[in-house]
Amino acid sequence: MPSKPAPPPAPTPDRDNPLFNQSLEKGLEVLRAFNGVHRTLTLSELAALTGMNKSSAQRTIHTLEALGYVDKHPQTRRFRLTPRVMEIGYNYLAADALIPVASPYLSQLAAASGETANLTEPVGLDMVYVAQLMTAKHMPVLTPVGMRIPMYCTSSGRAYLSTLPDEQVMAMLAQSTRAARTPATLTDPDAIFERVAACRRLGYACNEEELFIGDMGLAAPVVNSQGVTVGAVHVSPPARRWSMAEAQKKLAPLVMECAWAISRSIAH
Repeated sequence: MPSKPAPPPAPTPDRDNPLFNQSLEKGLEVLRAFNGVHRTLTLSELAALTGMNKSSAQRTIHTLEALGYVDKHPQTRRFRLTPRVMEIGYNYLAADALIPVASPYLSQLAAASGETANLTEPVGLDMVYVAQLMTAKHMPVLTPVGMRIPMYCTSSGRAYLSTLPDEQVMAMLAQSTRAARTPATLTDPDAIFERVAACRRLGYACNEEELFIGDMGLAAPVVNSQGVTVGAVHVSPPARRWSMAEAQKKLAPLVMECAWAISRSIAH
């Protein structure tokens, strides 16, 4: 079992606290309702997705529209996010000290591997892309900065989980939906745990077409000076260009070296 301390768990809303602002919570829920599936939404759809009544949803969306975070199509009356929403995400990226430290090493990894190099950070049961150094080679799946991917079926998620105590890993797997994203997705907690344990032995984690068909992943954890894992480095070699055995032989050492270099840099 790893001796490194575990990071703090994801916060649980304390709605009974008199300082908790439910109006702000509703506003954030409305913003999160928009995604790649729900690019535009009617008022009724927003109410249904957020669990609000129509009156509450109307007040919330009106406020967000007045502040410039959403707008409404004059003919269809459907709401959509505006670019102003990106300010919030950009402010996080600008304030994240890990990203500028990691960027030159990600650039070296992309150049050495010929594949796009990525840095992800944990958020709840997911990993979020926070930096990406792309190459000119075709990528079968678009994974932009800001995209969330589940830990249970991704190399970066398993690399992160590999640094946590067994009990915490199993608890997080139990909380995960563990949906079969592809025919290759592992959904049994014990089977996933075996892949997590393998990462502890090898120093890197793998994912072979478990999240997207034709897309693989190799990742290694990034650890800060307190021994807490703060993220993971990964590459996603397409199955059309790589076999998993070849990727493990040629790319895994590069990924581990990159993660080690970033970890060493943030430890000083």
